[in-house]
Amino acid sequence: MRLEELKIIVTGGASGMGAHFAKRLHAAGAQVAVGDVNEAMLGELPPGIHRRKLDVAHEVDCASFVSWASEQMGGLNALVNNAGIIRDGLLVKKDRETGAIKKLATSDWNAVIAVNLTGATLMAREVAAKMAETGTRPGVIVNISSVSRHGNRGQSNYVAAKASLAMNAVTWARELAPFGIRACAIAPGMVETPMTKGMNQKARDALVAAIPVGRIGEPEDLWLAVKFAIECDYFNARCLDVDGGLVM
Repeated sequence: MRLEELKIIVTGGASGMGAHFAKRLHAAGAQVAVGDVNEAMLGELPPGIHRRKLDVAHEVDCASFVSWASEQMGGLNALVNNAGIIRDGLLVKKDRETGAIKKLATSDWNAVIAVNLTGATLMAREVAAKMAETGTRPGVIVNISSVSRHGNRGQSNYVAAKASLAMNAVTWARELAPFGIRACAIAPGMVETPMTKGMNQKARDALVAAIPVGRIGEPEDLWLAVKFAIECDYFNARCLDVDGGLVM
């Protein structure tokens, strides 16, 4: 697929990697519609990018957003499922002072699954249905997974969601092939964010030391992977780890 021919939705696109993807797609000539719960940050996107508040955890929101985006852009042929949240916590842990056993909050489990997995599934369903209805092809769905899908301490909810996104890429690639729709996933490792930039130097150095290429990833590194996933019509049903060799 050619970037300038895209009519693409990017979820969670008001900041971070999502905003970088949206800006790069727009600069390449694609029509881009961005959805995010953060309306204030949506306003900071460049002119020409369609934007609207979107909570992917709500089914009605997803359906309404996809219909709106299709109307704004005169159709749809691609989706980057980027929206996500983190609510980290050990499954169980003992309080050092009191000895009390604390458990992962069900509310934290449900919140992460609702946004990172259910939301991505709802968006993929609505976009695929719109493409099937209009006969648009080819199309592509890119799920933003994570190398945490291999398992990561303190992230039961996040790991479950991100591993599922990688496997859903396989499932959707099989199911949506008759409609000319590919599905794939990109799994970032540690990426430069306000959180990592604010780390103390000792912790940051330890983190970097575990990455064979010797640095934390940049949003541009992930953009190059997303660009490949979109443009390479033979890339399908696979998850590409982009982590500097962190997980081997």
